[in-house]
Amino acid sequence: MLAACAHPAAEPLTGRIWDARAERYVAAEELLERAAQARHVLLGETHDNAEHHRLQLALLQALAARGEPRVLAMEQFDSDEQAAIDAARGAGADAEALADAARFDRKGWNWPHYRPLVELALARGWPLVGANLARSEARAIVADPVRSRLAPPAPAVQRALEHDIVGSHCGAAPEAKRLAGMVEAQRARDARMAEVLARQRSSSVLVAGIGHVRRDRGVPLYLPDSAVLSVAFVEIQPGKVSPRDYYDSFASPSSFDYLWFTRRAERDDPCGQ
Repeated sequence: MLAACAHPAAEPLTGRIWDARAERYVAAEELLERAAQARHVLLGETHDNAEHHRLQLALLQALAARGEPRVLAMEQFDSDEQAAIDAARGAGADAEALADAARFDRKGWNWPHYRPLVELALARGWPLVGANLARSEARAIVADPVRSRLAPPAPAVQRALEHDIVGSHCGAAPEAKRLAGMVEAQRARDARMAEVLARQRSSSVLVAGIGHVRRDRGVPLYLPDSAVLSVAFVEIQPGKVSPRDYYDSFASPSSFDYLWFTRRAERDDPCGQ
């Protein structure tokens, strides 16, 4: 099943998996073997790309088929809703009822993308945990960054996160104080996700946005290096035909363990207007 997912399509990179450390293409089975041995597997997605969610599900199914019990942690559920998630499961809730109980943000997240992942966890008896910082906590940190209680970031991390936030705002930088708060809120989200993973007794899989799984400035900064396997599902870009072409603006060789290339999702240009 994973081999079919990784079969190259017409574009040179689509469907191929790049081992960033070994600097070579690998088969999906090799990635699965690494994932099976890792304490924490981090799957970085572009939220609106259906192919990324299909590949996530295939990887989870392959781990489950090996008899690998896992905790499924998801950015799409807030960590402060964990009691509601556990209560819903205890009452025999299906995926829809569980999402309602945990106040899943159906407007902010495309629930049909995530429902199959939740259904797999329910069917396999895997613990399901909310990994994200609640919005109220994030807003409080944006307003007052010291609320994060995090040590100051390395200058390179600070600059990179500022660049990410300005880019996500189509190049329009927020005023300096707000930008600092937004950077700190992003760091607090990563730290919370890492905290959630670290306190699990079993090995885990985290489903999150691609920025959160970066080794150079995301969740892995707050976990032991040897415990993490970071897999980025990367949309191909016009004119870029080699994995190394993505290191100039998107990442560096140390950002992820694996780059799994996919087609781009069809979407309007968010900065078009």
